[in-house]
Amino acid sequence: MVITMRRAGNRAGFTLIELMIVIVLVMILAGIAMVQYRNSVLHGKEVVLQTNLLRMRDAIDQYYADKGRYPASIDALVSERYLRDVPLDPLTGRSDTWVTEAADPDPSNQSGGPGIYNIRSGADGTAINGTRYSTW
Repeated sequence: MVITMRRAGNRAGFTLIELMIVIVLVMILAGIAMVQYRNSVLHGKEVVLQTNLLRMRDAIDQYYADKGRYPASIDALVSERYLRDVPLDPLTGRSDTWVTEAADPDPSNQSGGPGIYNIRSGADGTAINGTRYSTW
C-alpha cells in the first residue's frame, strides 16, 4: 500500500492571478457581445425605417396615380385609406417627425397646394453605412 504525502503548498484550487485572467477574458468577450448586440438592434431599426419609407412613398405614388395630384399631407393618405395609419419612425419612436418634400406646383392644376411627393426621416444621425438618415 502506497501512501502519498502532500506538501502544504500544493493545494487544489485557483490562484488569484488565474481568476483575474479569466474575469478579464470574460469581460472582453462580454464587451464584444454588447457591441454586436447594439449594432444588430440599430441595423433592425434601419431596416424598419427603409421599409416604412418604401411603403409611404408607394402610397404617395398610388395616390398620385389615382387622383392625378399629390396628397396634401401624410394624414390625407390615412384618411383616404392609402395607409392604415402613419407609421412610427423607428429611430425617433414617433410618427410626427417625418419630413415631407413639397412637389413643384402644377400650372394646369390650380386647385389647392402642390402636395407632397417625397418623405424622409426626421431622425438626426448617421447610419451604419455612413449616410445620414435625413437623406434616405
